[in-house]
Amino acid sequence: MVKLIGDERLDYLLAEDLRIIQSSTVFSFSLDAVLLSRFTYMPIQKGNIIDLCTGNGIIPLILSTRTKGKVIGVEIQERLYDMAVRSIAYNKLEHQLEMIHGDLKEMPKELGFGKFDVVTCNPPYFATPQKDKQNLNEHLAIARHEILCTLEDVIRVSSQLVKQGGKIALVHRPGRLVDIVELMRKYGVEPKRIQFVYPRIGKDANTLLIEGIKGGNSDLKMMAPIFVYNGENEYTNEIRKILYGDKEDGTS
Repeated sequence: MVKLIGDERLDYLLAEDLRIIQSSTVFSFSLDAVLLSRFTYMPIQKGNIIDLCTGNGIIPLILSTRTKGKVIGVEIQERLYDMAVRSIAYNKLEHQLEMIHGDLKEMPKELGFGKFDVVTCNPPYFATPQKDKQNLNEHLAIARHEILCTLEDVIRVSSQLVKQGGKIALVHRPGRLVDIVELMRKYGVEPKRIQFVYPRIGKDANTLLIEGIKGGNSDLKMMAPIFVYNGENEYTNEIRKILYGDKEDGTS
């Protein structure tokens, strides 16, 4: 059994055959986090991975099906951290996944510099709004806006945490591509793979997946685009496979 608080619910991750605690008023993961989990390079047998801004632990949970390495999630909001801890316990993954309640900016000092093979992050996308325009829900405001960390914080800390030759993978908005590339190079990370995600054919990309290597050589690969919906406004086969595994109809 799992203890649920308030409006929390226990949702299915069908492709991974896992369960995750969610809440519409606290935190629910988006497709962006799932895409990053599938985009990121993973050492299969062993390695140390850390996910910053982990929220309710969605990325570590999915990564647990792709690697036997140790995965740490870092979340500054205590309520989200607690949701992640309970999800990990429900799925009996305590031997592989660990959650840290803390500020990502403190992690290099607490965990050590250059300790990780892979760093992932689905950071807040938007600049801090004016006080009168902030989301009144503190949990959602912090998750969506650069209130407690900036894009530069994320990339600087990721570079400090990752080993030389290690990989850093982010999901963000295409409009921040130039900023991301400039910041990666500022902190010694060379962009190596980029993939754009489009809502459907004929629409502008609304999601960016990017991976860089600490100390890597310049050689950027532009990957084939991902389209989320087809002409019938249904998930494309690629997205269905990501979300539902081999199940054609999306049922469990």
